[in-house]
Amino acid sequence: MAMKIKFNPNLDFQRDAIDSVTRVFEGQEEGTSRFTVSALPEEGMFSNTEGVGNRLKLLEEDILKNVQSIQIENGLRPDEILNEGLDFTIEMETGTGKTYVYLRTIMEMYKKYGFSKHIIVVPSIPIKEGVYKSLEITKGHLKELYDNINYNFFVYDSSKLNQVRDFATNDSLEIMVINIDAFRKSFEDPKDSKKKANIIHRYNDSLGYKPLDLIKNTNPVVFIDEPQSTMSTPLAKKAVQGLNPLCILRYS
Repeated sequence: MAMKIKFNPNLDFQRDAIDSVTRVFEGQEEGTSRFTVSALPEEGMFSNTEGVGNRLKLLEEDILKNVQSIQIENGLRPDEILNEGLDFTIEMETGTGKTYVYLRTIMEMYKKYGFSKHIIVVPSIPIKEGVYKSLEITKGHLKELYDNINYNFFVYDSSKLNQVRDFATNDSLEIMVINIDAFRKSFEDPKDSKKKANIIHRYNDSLGYKPLDLIKNTNPVVFIDEPQSTMSTPLAKKAVQGLNPLCILRYS
């Protein structure tokens, strides 16, 4: 008989961490953005489908007020301005359930504001596999906790680009897990990008797009796992900004 892991959803320090992030967007109206995704011609006829993305309507001045309120409550000196690109850091001690917290945060952001496109960026293959395993073992728990919420998750694989198209066009909650090395290489030598660029940056005939262009249109919420490793170079930071994130949430 397989052992079943039981999760406690009521730990105060985890709940505080989840609330601190979701409250950044307090006042945001629930909603999505829509964009056209063209399909490749079949039998000489073109067809289009609709892509679904996150939409931020809240003004930056309102986000700043929310952030300042959260910082004061947590004994931190309030910022006078927001970081460029809505770039936030959440610090948690080792062993306090960082991955569980940001998975719960994804669910809360979808429930409260309709933010349906999320990308988890990791620094290495072992951490990528660990995050995917966490998504697998928490699925029953999260569905029970969030009224049988319908959501999809996958690890980016350059040989399965149809998953990127589904990520962009599905109107359900979508979670992509990706290693930073899978999309930062195009910035190493722009003059020779055809040779050195990751597949995600190259036009794909069967997809009809550069995979990254589909991702950018979704305006994803980007979660950075272990930012001290994931975003340790200017090129990696530029690559993350190239995802066109609604915001960046660094969990360290």
